[in-house]
Amino acid sequence: MNQADQTTDGAALLTIGAFSARSRLSPKALRLYDRLGLLAPARVDESSGYRWYRTDQVAQARLVALLRRIDMPLAEIAEIVGLPGPQAAAAVATYWAAVEERITVQRAIASHLRDRLSGRKPEDMYEIKTCEVAEQAVLAVRKHLLADELPQWIPATFDRLVKAAEDCGGIAGIPFVAYYADVTEESDGPAEACVPVSDVAAAEAYAAVSGASSQSSGRSLALRIEPAQRFAYARVNKEDVVFPRIAAAFEAVEDWVQQQGLTVTGPCREIYFADWDAAGPADPVCDVAFPIAPIA
Repeated sequence: MNQADQTTDGAALLTIGAFSARSRLSPKALRLYDRLGLLAPARVDESSGYRWYRTDQVAQARLVALLRRIDMPLAEIAEIVGLPGPQAAAAVATYWAAVEERITVQRAIASHLRDRLSGRKPEDMYEIKTCEVAEQAVLAVRKHLLADELPQWIPATFDRLVKAAEDCGGIAGIPFVAYYADVTEESDGPAEACVPVSDVAAAEAYAAVSGASSQSSGRSLALRIEPAQRFAYARVNKEDVVFPRIAAAFEAVEDWVQQQGLTVTGPCREIYFADWDAAGPADPVCDVAFPIAPIA
């Protein structure tokens, strides 16, 4: 029997062998995808179970094959093959963005493990410096969250605070995130996103209105005064601003503070001085800082 011996609607059908060759999917895979409803044959012989496919199914089969090559789960493939082209393209883009995010985290973990297992110490990775920061008023939002929530929460909250600061005389300093307790995969902080603001009176009024309107949602915005402080800090490149790799910067500063006979006087922080979107992986984007003072 050749591939043209069966027809449907006047069109010749391909045997499973011929269809396998053209679609680049094995007969075993084709049978699996049939059972899962991903790629049903055009005709199945009731007595022998033999399958035939239409030539216009080749494109769909090749799509399934390509989606499997990017490790897309079969359940997601089943959804995509039923979508119109633009919607399918958007679904692939969404899936791949999540893959790249996961790979970024995994790459950071692997790098962190290489450093630790090779005996490389945090203090060997960073140069520690000190600086003085004057008193400043900041608009702030505090939240309990885990480490994997930070990459989304920080920029979104900064955007909100920057817009608020623009209504209060403008931004008066560098945005930062303060950590009042550990934020890891198991510990939820809290963390506090802060943007320095120019007009304290306007910011106080803004915070009062915002706090009253958003308190029930846990997104309450507040105004507080940061005292003048001295900081010990390490400068961190963009590629290293991911948990757990960034933990090495915190450890390096903490170790330096202890070696210098100093004490930490408040919450540690990440100070974001660079344009994140414009920065490349090796560009410095933030300082990991601890407020310090001589031991009393």
